[in-house]
Amino acid sequence: QAQVVESGGGLVQAGSSLRLSCTASGRISNSYFYTMAWFRQAPGKERAFVAGVDYSGRRVEYAEPVQGRFSISRQSAENTGTIFLQMNSLKSEDTAIYYCAAKPGLKIEYNTGAYAQWGQGTRVTVSS
Repeated sequence: QAQVVESGGGLVQAGSSLRLSCTASGRISNSYFYTMAWFRQAPGKERAFVAGVDYSGRRVEYAEPVQGRFSISRQSAENTGTIFLQMNSLKSEDTAIYYCAAKPGLKIEYNTGAYAQWGQGTRVTVSS
């Protein structure tokens, strides 16, 4: 089974930037070809899709609230995948726990149920 580990996060002021990293290693459903994504969960809210990237790194998708401010990228090596989430112009409403997730296959999905492996989450707090 793949292991998913996030890093980054912290406390920043509104308008500043932050970069999250996530590495997935191992197999998911007997495959090393998997799509990876970031989700976030704010206090009292459901976990929601933020951004996703396919295995090749060429196809990316974003949730509307972060379009134009966040950028996802991917580096793939043998049996591993590392993704980054560059977050610019942060707002107080971006405060949440950010989770990295991986799923088999090439399609970027927006629902949490499609993702087989999850990281432990990293907290991002944006002060206004």
